[in-house]
Amino acid sequence: MEPADAPERLGDLLALARRAWVQQMRDGLRRRGFDDYRRPDALVFRLLRSGPVPVGRLGTVLDTTRQAGRKVVDGLEKRGYATTAPDPLDARRTNVILTPRGERYAAAVVAVVEELNRELVARVDPDDLEATRVVLLAIIGGGVGPEDAR
Repeated sequence: MEPADAPERLGDLLALARRAWVQQMRDGLRRRGFDDYRRPDALVFRLLRSGPVPVGRLGTVLDTTRQAGRKVVDGLEKRGYATTAPDPLDARRTNVILTPRGERYAAAVVAVVEELNRELVARVDPDDLEATRVVLLAIIGGGVGPEDAR
C-alpha cells in the first residue's frame, strides 16, 4: 500500500474527505430537523442569506450554466426554501429569495458548518490546518500564500 501522502492519492483523499464532509453536513442538519440536504446547499444558502440573488449569479457561483442554476432554484422552490420574483431594478432578472423556512434552513446550514469547523480545529494541529488550507487554495486556483485566503 502506498503512503497516504503520495501525490497520486491526493485526489482520492480529497474525494473521500468531500464525501465525509457532505455526510457530516447531512447528519448535522438532520439533527436540527432538516432531512433533505443537497450538496450545493452549504454554498447556496450562505449566499442567499445576504439577500435576493439573481438566478444567473447562482449558476456562476456554482460554476455551472444558467439552466443548471435554474434547476437548483426549482429544487429550492419545491423544497419550500425559496421563491423567485422579478428584480425591482431590472425586469430581465429573476431573483431568488429565501422563504421563512429557507431562512431557518440557512441558519442551520451555517451552524453545522461552524460546528464541523470547530470540531476539525480541535482535532488537527494549527500548522497542519494552515498547510492544508494552502494546498486546497492551490488546487482551486486561489493564492498559495497564507495572506491570500484571509
